[in-house]
Amino acid sequence: MGELPISACDRIIRNATGLRVGRDAAEYLAEILEEIGTEISKEAGALAKHAGRKTVKASDIKLAAK
Repeated sequence: MGELPISACDRIIRNATGLRVGRDAAEYLAEILEEIGTEISKEAGALAKHAGRKTVKASDIKLAAK
């Protein structure tokens, strides 16, 4: 099981669509968001290291997400 709560992913889908959400849909969205988040985090970490920092900042995340 991943890091993102299934209930949060369920809420994201419900708020976006106004429809009921199957558990499998919420679980799959959680998987996808975790994969995307991991890739962005790795890139942001590389940007922070390149800048000589040990801390990832919001600006690193913004740049990595582009």
